[in-house]
Order: sequence, then C-alpha cells, then structure tokens
Amino acid sequence: MDGSASDRRRRGLAQPRIGIAGISIESSTFSPHISGDEAFTVRTGGALRSYYPFLDDGRELAAAAEWVPLTHGRSLPGGAVAPETYRRMKDAIVEGIREQGPFDGFFFDIHGAMSVVGLDDAEGDLALAVRAALGPDTLVSTSMDLHGNVSEVLRDAVDLLTCYRMAPHEDWMNTKERAVWNLLARLRGPHGADPLGRRPFVAWVPVPVLLPGEKTSTRLEPARSIYAELPEIEALPGVVDASVWIGYAWADEPRCQAYVVVTGDDRERIAREAERVGRMFWEAREDFVFVAETGTLDEALEKALAPGAPHPYLISDSGDNPTAGGAGDVTWTLAHLLAHSELTGSDRTTLVASIFDPDAVAQAVEAGVGATITIVAGARVDDGPHGPVTITGTVFSITDGDPDAGTQVVIAAGGLHAIITERRKPFHHLSDFRMLGLEPTTADIVVVKIGYLEPELYELAAGWTLALTPGGVDQDLLRLGHHRLRPGVYPFDPEGNPDLKAVVVRRGVAEEPTA
Repeated sequence: MDGSASDRRRRGLAQPRIGIAGISIESSTFSPHISGDEAFTVRTGGALRSYYPFLDDGRELAAAAEWVPLTHGRSLPGGAVAPETYRRMKDAIVEGIREQGPFDGFFFDIHGAMSVVGLDDAEGDLALAVRAALGPDTLVSTSMDLHGNVSEVLRDAVDLLTCYRMAPHEDWMNTKERAVWNLLARLRGPHGADPLGRRPFVAWVPVPVLLPGEKTSTRLEPARSIYAELPEIEALPGVVDASVWIGYAWADEPRCQAYVVVTGDDRERIAREAERVGRMFWEAREDFVFVAETGTLDEALEKALAPGAPHPYLISDSGDNPTAGGAGDVTWTLAHLLAHSELTGSDRTTLVASIFDPDAVAQAVEAGVGATITIVAGARVDDGPHGPVTITGTVFSITDGDPDAGTQVVIAAGGLHAIITERRKPFHHLSDFRMLGLEPTTADIVVVKIGYLEPELYELAAGWTLALTPGGVDQDLLRLGHHRLRPGVYPFDPEGNPDLKAVVVRRGVAEEPTA
C-alpha cells in the first residue's frame, strides 16, 4: 500500500455517511395479542431524524456525519409480531439500504426482545438481512433495551453493541446517543477508513439467568452494583463499551437469558472484564428481589384499606403490564375490585387503569356523561385469566383524541373509577389521569397495569404493593410454562454450573475463545 493510502487510513473518515434504521418492540409469546401494522409508528426520512434530539441542527453530532435516515418501526410492547407486518418493515429497511447506500456506518436501532410468529430470533434475522444489504465493510452500531437478548447471530452480524443502564429506562435516549458516538469514534479515529481495522473485538458472555425486570431494577442491589461497574470498565484503555443485558423473561425462545458484552481493541482486557461481570451476575442470581413488597391482590387491598394506610396507595397489576408485553385487556383484577364492597360502596376513591375495548367505549359515548349504564368489557384479546367483566355505573367522563388510547371513558361504580380505552395504553404519568378528570394525588387507591413504577408514579406512591396477578407477563415465571429455553437457565434449572468464559469475535475474523 502506498503512503497516501496509509495516511488516509490513519486519519479516518472526516465526514462519514451513516444510515439509520431498525424495529423496536418487546413481545410476549405468552400473550395471545398479535402486533400488526396498527401497533407500529413508522418514521422515515426527516421524521426519523427528528426523533433523535442529538441530531437536531446546531448539535455537535448533527454536523459530524452525513445522516441518512431510512425507516424505523416502533411499538408499545405487545404480543408477537404478525409475520407480514415484520416482513413489510424488514423489506422497507433492506430496500432503503440498497437504494440509498453505500454507507460507511449504520445506526441499527432495535429493542432485542422482538418476537415474530414463526421465528426464534427476530433481531438476528433482521440483522442478517441488514448486513447482507450493507455489505461487509459498513460498520454497524446497535442500541438496545437491557431487556433484550444478544444471540450469536446478532452478535456476529454487527460491530458495536450497547444497551440501557437504567431500569426504569430513564437513559433510553442517552443510550442511543452513546451508540452513535461509539460509531463515529471508530469511523473518524485512527484506522477509521480501514474496514477491518475500525472493527473492535467483541467479548460475549452468556449468563444463564432469566429474571423479570421487576426483580432487576437498577435502583436496587444487586443490579445497582453490577451496572455501576460498566462506566468504570468503559473508561479503561482499549475498551469502547461495556453492557449487561438482563434478557427478556416473557418469551419462550432459546436466546432468552442474560448477557455481558464488552467491546474494544484490547482483546485480553475486554474478555477479562466481561467474564468478571458475568461471574458477578451469576453469583448474585439468588439475591435479586422485587422492587417492592409483593403479594396477592387481596393482600395488596388489605394493606391499602387498613386503618391509617398511606394514600394514595399504588397497586401494580403486574401480570397484564402492557409495557412488558401484556395484552392490556385482562379483566381479572378489575372483576375482583368490582366485587369488593369497600371500594364500590363507600366514599373512597379508587382509580383503575385500565382495559381497552372499543365496543364498550362506543356504548359509553352513546349513553353520554352522567348516564347510568351496564356494559360488558375487556378480555377480547386475552381471556385466559378471566372473561369479559360486567360494569354497572355512571359515565364519569369521555375524552377524545389521545394518540395512543383514542377515546377514553371512565365508568364510576361508587368510588371505583374504571378507565376503559379504545386502544391499548400504558398509564405512566399523572397527566394520563388528569386528562380524564381524575386526580391521582387525592385518590385513596390507584391500580395500574405496570410492574415497577415509572418515575412520576414512584413519586406519587405513599404506599405500594406489586400484586402478583395473572396475565401474559406473569411475574411468577415458573407458572408460565417455558419449555424452549437452553438447559441450565436459572431459576428453571437451579442446579446449573456455567463456565462463563468469554467468546471473543471480530467480524470477519475467526472466533477466538479465551484460554
């Protein structure tokens, strides 16, 4: 190679051309819900670029590369994706790469827990298609949710991986920005113009532990200490990134478990650090605890109704949490609450969010605010724990135009206010209630389909029980019926004894297990 070519490789790329695409959804295979076209918000072109505030005009990253946003589909968590919906989004990404490429780099924005009917490793399948369209020289940086999974297929199709370091995911956008910074650093740094030299080594340690997110919050030990190691590792010479994936507990696929991945140029160091964190995770497997006191729904109500109980008292209806993949229309909890005379026959205020049923909403709208009605609602998608519930009460409010929920109605049965929405919606913010004419800060009890509380609800709660209710994201994993996980995964196999050795790969180079 002549000197000028060597100089170019040492200088890296001053203005790399970078494509952006991906699909993001968390999918429970234990939920009968199917995520079709209606579940996804698809952004393309300028709308996709504006989704990332770190690429806004005037920001440092905006001028650092030629950004080419292609297409990205994002959905609330739900059931497995319909094959034709996945195929359309996948084809749009591949066609965009072929039409608008070539690219020096690619920001691959995914979740890691997407299930597609008929596939065992949806992100791996998508990554292979993206890699085939990009060709071998494009550097791919991947941003993921820490509740995703890093299969061998995904690992070997991309170059840089990172994931959230906080649960709840308060750092979700920061993580995407970190993935972009890592990509640019490799492309613009020494040897950035060399397609092989810019690729880091990847040290990958699968950890055979599968726990629900509500047991692995980074607010609590041992997850807090494990995740605290990552910035320290990342700061070491020869390291680009360090990440821990909890894995996704509500899909029954062989890839579902925890992973540690450390990337960098110092092969020995990244392997050593990945193995060390992997051992920390494995040795702490029995120490993970739920983020709140748990109990049955009746036990939660007993605490909430006890004399002198702090209010508002929050109850997590965790088994049907739509932000973990639950269908969102399981009626089991609402039916039990409606049968409780202390809630419906008193001046206590109980807010119950929520179930979705467009027909029930239409009936309430037709009756109008103030009307007394009897409707049958819910369990149109997931009727496993309980069938549709009969509600008799007064139409308290009707609210149109929510981008997620559509039209929302509140039916008051005495002091119990049942929220029914046209479409699935998680309730995470105080404004979600206030827009319906409800004030959560003065309520006695607030019941939400959620696991760990999002920040505003966490601050709201004067008391809190995580109720172990049934549904597609049941916190009691052993009663769900997993049967396709790899052997030795804790807690399904409590006697496992993994070696936790790192496999070190560099795309385009033979696999290099550690000594």
